[in-house]
Amino acid sequence: MRSSLRKLLHSTATAIGMFTASLSASQAANEFTTDSDSHSLLGSYLAANLAKGSNDNNSAAAFYRSALALDPSNAVLLEQAFQTEAAEGHWDRAVPLARQLVAKDAENRMAHLLLGLDSFKGGDYQKADEEFRKASDGPIGELTSALARAWAAAAAGNAQRALKLLEMPKQAEWAQFYLNYHKALIADVMGRPQEAQVAYEHSMRQDATTLRIALAFARHAAHEGNFKRAKEILDAQSERAQSDPHVLVRELRDAIGPDKKTELLITTPVEGMAEVFYGLGEALTSEGGLSMGVLYLQLALYAKPDHAFALAALASAYETGQRYQDAIDAYDRIPPGTALQSAIDIRKAFDLNSLEKVDEAKAILDRLVKQSPDDLKPLDALGNILRARKRYAEAAEVYTQAMKLIPKPDKRHWSIFYSRGTCYERLKNWPAAEADLRKALELFPDQPLALNYLGYSWVDQNRNLKQGMALIEKAVALKPDDGYIVDSLGWAHFKLGNYAEAVRFLERAVELKPQDPVLNDHLGDALWRVGREREAKFQWDQALTLDPEPEEVEKIKKKLAEGLPPSVEARAGPRETMRRVHQKRRKETKLNPALVE
Repeated sequence: MRSSLRKLLHSTATAIGMFTASLSASQAANEFTTDSDSHSLLGSYLAANLAKGSNDNNSAAAFYRSALALDPSNAVLLEQAFQTEAAEGHWDRAVPLARQLVAKDAENRMAHLLLGLDSFKGGDYQKADEEFRKASDGPIGELTSALARAWAAAAAGNAQRALKLLEMPKQAEWAQFYLNYHKALIADVMGRPQEAQVAYEHSMRQDATTLRIALAFARHAAHEGNFKRAKEILDAQSERAQSDPHVLVRELRDAIGPDKKTELLITTPVEGMAEVFYGLGEALTSEGGLSMGVLYLQLALYAKPDHAFALAALASAYETGQRYQDAIDAYDRIPPGTALQSAIDIRKAFDLNSLEKVDEAKAILDRLVKQSPDDLKPLDALGNILRARKRYAEAAEVYTQAMKLIPKPDKRHWSIFYSRGTCYERLKNWPAAEADLRKALELFPDQPLALNYLGYSWVDQNRNLKQGMALIEKAVALKPDDGYIVDSLGWAHFKLGNYAEAVRFLERAVELKPQDPVLNDHLGDALWRVGREREAKFQWDQALTLDPEPEEVEKIKKKLAEGLPPSVEARAGPRETMRRVHQKRRKETKLNPALVE
């Protein structure tokens, strides 16, 4: 189901991007060739596009406003200004722009969604229904329209109509999941627990892994007095996660009992409407439709400004776009006292680190360690930040402190040993490094990063060559599309003098990661060794354009001028590759505190 949704969201986002691009390219020529085509108008328009392309939406919105003031009937400016203001949650400006936009473009889906939500907030549920109905273009639009209209009907007190609007048997399986989920929520809010029970069971059969569904269903069961069923749902969720139970699961399980009243997840139509846009917005952002996903998340927050999950998802989207201060600001809007506070603070620390505010990041994590001395997560985060900053001795101490909290290590703890092992390796304490890397693999034998690091280290030291190559080859087999790991195999072949094999794997690595200077540099070296000197120089030249580490620049320039000497020893370039592997891992494992503890 998730893969089908991914394909649809990708095609929808692509279509929106193409539509916007076509507006900018084809209509701009017509729209900006009028008497009002002054330098200030065109300059503001171009500055807005430049700011938007740099993820500076606040500046883009200001430039679009300036341009629109000079040419208020310009369709291109109207569309772009509306999208930018809505994406920033500037509703006092976005709502009037939406009204102007639908007057020019009666089929503008996002404008109708905002106007529908605005009417819903104002209590005009009939007008909201009309606007939402006009937003039903395309599969995503059709689903959004149905869900929003259903909650508008629920707000009007018409439970039968609300549930009827969600009867859409021709919709795809992924859409049926959302339809059943909201059918359950609406039935609960409207006092129809038996219908809610059936819909929840159906949703769980479709996707039992989603945390939000498990929380909603467990709350429903506990609310109806079925405490045993509620705990079964939560326990099953924890077992599927194969890790420590999520903090929200633990919190809810502890709160369930005959002497405690459990609230439903969604208690009002306003919360239900926010859930529509949060659920679809989070799915869009996680599947690559970042721009439209952010719009949906902002609509969720227009409905319910303190929606913690929507705020966390919005912050995560900002992190994806490298808008780290905006991410911090979004996290700061989450109401205090949530069980997610520790995870939120950890994310803020990572964002501060990305803003080069390392001391502030460390201060947050130090505070968390003092507040919760038995919690591994702040220590792991602190170690990762210090390691990324090449403060290996400090990082190793932090990982050692974390290990003291693990009475019996298991698969979940492989990364602590792996991370400390890499620190020891960089500190040239190989016996300690090897012991930790071996332990990481003992806990998780098929972990590609640990296989790759230990295997390459052996080859690099001319020790355990056969075993080392076997580990790297296993890592590549497990992650054949990871350019950094494929590069390690190619560079290991280079170190062993297997230049033809080195070229084969290094060419593949560069295909996978064409913008990495280290991989291009490695390929250049291998090409030179097999006599393809012109191609080698091309790769070295390419490496120089990709912002290599300062200490590598002169080495590459020297190779461009002189080539490789006949008996050159392979330098320690792969260590830089491994550093990039670590950066990639940290990026891949960024926590969304709304979803992962």
